[in-house]
Amino acid sequence: MDMAIVKKWKLREGSDRQTVRQLAFELGVDPVLAELLVQRGVCTFQQARSFFRPDLADLHDPFLMTDMDKAVERVHQAVISGEKILVYGDYDVDGTTAVSLVYSFLRRLTRNIDFYIPERYDEGYGVSYKGIDWASENGFGLIITLDCGIKANEKVEYARERGIEMIICDHHLPENELPKAVAVLDPKREDCFYPFDDLSGCGVGFKLVQAYSQKYNIPFETLIPLLDLLVVSIASDLVSVTDENRILAHFGLKQLNSHPREGLLAMIQLSGLEPNHLTIDDIVFKIGPRINAAGRMESGRIAVELLTASDAATAIRIGSEINEHNNERKNIDRRITQEALDMVRSGNCLSSGNATIVYNPQWHKGVVGIVASRLVEAFYKPTIVFTQSQGGLVTGSARSVHGFDLYDAIESCADLLENFGGHLYAAGLTLREENLHAFCERIEKAISGRIIPQMQVPVVDIDARLNFSQITPKFLRILKQFQPFGPGNSAPVFLTENVYDNGMGRKVGAEGGHLKLELIQESHPYHHISAIAFNMADFFDHIKAGNPIDVCYSIVENYYRGTANTQLRVKDLRERDELV
Repeated sequence: MDMAIVKKWKLREGSDRQTVRQLAFELGVDPVLAELLVQRGVCTFQQARSFFRPDLADLHDPFLMTDMDKAVERVHQAVISGEKILVYGDYDVDGTTAVSLVYSFLRRLTRNIDFYIPERYDEGYGVSYKGIDWASENGFGLIITLDCGIKANEKVEYARERGIEMIICDHHLPENELPKAVAVLDPKREDCFYPFDDLSGCGVGFKLVQAYSQKYNIPFETLIPLLDLLVVSIASDLVSVTDENRILAHFGLKQLNSHPREGLLAMIQLSGLEPNHLTIDDIVFKIGPRINAAGRMESGRIAVELLTASDAATAIRIGSEINEHNNERKNIDRRITQEALDMVRSGNCLSSGNATIVYNPQWHKGVVGIVASRLVEAFYKPTIVFTQSQGGLVTGSARSVHGFDLYDAIESCADLLENFGGHLYAAGLTLREENLHAFCERIEKAISGRIIPQMQVPVVDIDARLNFSQITPKFLRILKQFQPFGPGNSAPVFLTENVYDNGMGRKVGAEGGHLKLELIQESHPYHHISAIAFNMADFFDHIKAGNPIDVCYSIVENYYRGTANTQLRVKDLRERDELV
């Protein structure tokens, strides 16, 4: 059995005491909650009101985005002239929700519209020549790209030569030279002064339809049913849940809970989720992976067919098919993860020094990214998982540890690669098989020269100490209003020291790998609270013997058959040295 990775606990420095005290007094809340607000830049009563009561009226004017006026006019020209419009987007969750949103909106205005999702294994990410050829053969005059296209300079030119104009809606970092499209909507453009630059790809698509509606007097209320798609993209693409995204995610969750579209309702039912109580976590762990599975295992096109389905029977039929793909994906993922773990443990991997690198030509390309993430969890090192691709090439998915720029290390080996792309913590790369060993040697050296010891230890960031006696109904009610959680507004992590199990603790899960505990704090023996500790069964004997532990956790509300239960979701726990 592997040694468990010891995590470093880092308690956040306290905010200005006077500010916290004043805010706690003005709001009438526990000082811990006031501390959490100040950590988020919420320091006054007015700021707290805006934070707790998001308002659609506070969305930014879409015409502040560079080229928005050009994009709206070009779409309108196509609508009134009956020109054929193709909505084009990637096969992941952000791409398929973006296509579904813009396609759903434009379908109300014109019948001359279709959508296109590239095939993952045939065309790859982004705009493809095959997609442009298909558009040309089928008489499309305008392509609107979503969640892709910002680097498609040559493809835009190729389309123009075939009489097709393009509007690009993207949120990735542009190169120095932008594509020569009719309009390029990207809040990360250097010459774009839109007030918020962390929209998802679907978010940029939403701003386009918001702008069109604003210009041509379509009531904003008619856009609200599109927000369930938008919150799925915000959650799944891990953009920050701050500023405009917080407002859109808040109202998107309301829509998803009260009136989800048929396709998302099918996903909710097939995921076994409790309707009316869905959170960002439910999207991240249940709904998003199922939508992604369509593109991983078959075609992203069926994800759009699901998300635009107009009747329950169609949605359930497509949803069941996607659910089967997800089950298949999970089985393949589990098997390959186990094979990869065994390779590393037995020394049959390409590297297990500063990096974990494994290769098996038989592995399914659609899950190597997931497997890489699992290996990072197991060994906490920058990781690359390789499998075979077409034409004698090897393709890999790379994942990093916090603070280490793996993309930069991969870029230093560019001369050995056919192509690569990605960002700080995740990347994809392709190379010739004969270059694989040279690449592994080079990347190992590149990582060892760049990584520092602090990056090799996972950190649990703790927001505040908390006594169990503070977890009152009022505390929970206000904490719930901090949602939706996500990057930039993470679920708070609390530390409670010197706690015991009340004797009811047990191992749970298929192989007894998790712990279900009933915890009591020694200083407050009458206040016990349920906790779940995933993959921490190694601590069972220590806890069962009545020994004290320190625990850090987030607080969640679980719903089962209409009943809500408060539970601690344990991030980490430590045996307590009573001599300290």
